[in-house]
Amino acid sequence: MDIKYHRILLKLSGEALAGEKKFGLDYAVIGPICEAVRDTAALGAQVAVVVGGGNFWRGRSSGSMDRTRADHIGMLATAMNALAVADVLEHLGVDVRVQTAISMQQVAEPYIRNRAVRHLEKGRVVVFGGGTGNPFFSTDTAASLRAAEIGADIVFKATMVDGVYDKDPHKYPDAVKYPSLTVSEVLAKDLKVMDATAASMCKDNHLPMLVFDLSDPQNIVRAAKGEEIGTLVLPE
Repeated sequence: MDIKYHRILLKLSGEALAGEKKFGLDYAVIGPICEAVRDTAALGAQVAVVVGGGNFWRGRSSGSMDRTRADHIGMLATAMNALAVADVLEHLGVDVRVQTAISMQQVAEPYIRNRAVRHLEKGRVVVFGGGTGNPFFSTDTAASLRAAEIGADIVFKATMVDGVYDKDPHKYPDAVKYPSLTVSEVLAKDLKVMDATAASMCKDNHLPMLVFDLSDPQNIVRAAKGEEIGTLVLPE
């Protein structure tokens, strides 16, 4: 079956991996997500994944802790999530590699761009942990950065909302969903889809982003096929 996007960077939040537990790892949730990643790869798509760490650590709520140290702890949280996702994928028969932006060679490969691309070309799923490897950058920015580096066709941002709205649809029943937007509109309207650094990365590197609902993980497969789901954020 034809797919629309051949190299995909999938951004998963740490919160999505916690499910209703709100903390830690919920394998009843992670399993179906990884099944969708497997199914997407089986269609012929090359899939890389960036994971957040909010199910273990929120650096911005760490009180008086030094910001750099708090962000380093957050990077370690994303590495734990990357290993967990990789483990579930392996149990599903997926050939997978974990690469981390912070060197931990006994645990995972260091992030090397050319090696990551080679894994993708061989049909392996690559899971990126450690964010960008630097404090003060979000994992949304890491997703945009890695997508640009590996030459991804698009960033899939899987969230708990079925697209981008003019206001919070959980609070306002009259919220209006956008079928598509430009990055400039996202910034001008302050829509909180991604932080400004991630938005600039997408704009400067001509990277579209598709924001869609992860409550049905098979939306990942539908998105890869080009079905009309979520909100498409265009670089310009």
